[in-house]
Amino acid sequence: MEVSLWIEWVIKSLFIILLLTGGFAYTTLYERRVLARMQVRIGPNRAGPFGLLQPVADGIKLIFKEELIPEKADKLIFILAPVITVIPALIITAVVPWGESVWVFGREIKLYLADLDVGVLYLMAVTSISVYGITLAGWSSNNKYATLGGLRATAQMISYELAMGFAMLGPVLMAGSMRMIDIVNAQRSMWFILPQAIAFLIYLATSLAEINRAPFDMPEAEQELTAGYHTEYSGMKFALFFMAEYIKMIAISMIGSSLFLGGYHWPLPAHWLGGFAGPINLFGKTVIWMFFIIWVRATLPRIRYDKLMQLGWKVLFPLALLNVAVTAAVIVLVGG
Repeated sequence: MEVSLWIEWVIKSLFIILLLTGGFAYTTLYERRVLARMQVRIGPNRAGPFGLLQPVADGIKLIFKEELIPEKADKLIFILAPVITVIPALIITAVVPWGESVWVFGREIKLYLADLDVGVLYLMAVTSISVYGITLAGWSSNNKYATLGGLRATAQMISYELAMGFAMLGPVLMAGSMRMIDIVNAQRSMWFILPQAIAFLIYLATSLAEINRAPFDMPEAEQELTAGYHTEYSGMKFALFFMAEYIKMIAISMIGSSLFLGGYHWPLPAHWLGGFAGPINLFGKTVIWMFFIIWVRATLPRIRYDKLMQLGWKVLFPLALLNVAVTAAVIVLVGG
């Protein structure tokens, strides 16, 4: 029995890793086609039918690009930094449930990798680790632009993590649990986006800042930092930073859909199609969430750095704290 459980965990882990790495590749194509549509352009359409092989062509190009390490860089940290950045992105979705369960060869398979009692705490902890890789990448490059990009990323991500953490506490309070499965199941009758609209908007804004997406992409502001913390990176090391950003984009969308949009519940009942309706529901919500992230990039200009920090500390953080206090008070009053 124990051996079969280990095999199940290994298969699920490999599935998540392959899904995220494959999803990263085609998320880049998805973004480029959506941006092209919004900006009245064609977008990638040469490599393969409808440009479907463009991510493959990009991957082959990056594999064969020359790898450069600056002469005075800290070589060990320079090499490790992209790895430290991408690993948290790969493991963060371990506690996100994709559905209830399916039967395979007469065996019930739960559609999640880990069911932690402190699932939301795990998400917060893993999210905060990725800042180390970005900071170390900027510092180890021995480049002033990269160092400034790393410092900006550190300040920005730590600042917005606080507001994002408090925004995630809203669904936790309403579900009465930090287990992701309990939070999703608590939304069978009503999604938390309705009673927690403020928390949803705060999560939406802070998640963009966490993954350095427009309009909060100051750590890699090309106009002033010549690409920021990854200025000195090329080839596969640069590809790992690129991969981390897009995998985190997928992860943030999955987590947000689970916390506020009912996760694998609705529009199809999760038990339909032999239990596979749940993953379909979550996939659809994730794609729509990513569409919104791309839409924001196509619409809003990058904001000034001091305005970015003011928004995080003077607006989003107090608002998130107030939302937690009001939610807790309402739950106590109604429960009492």
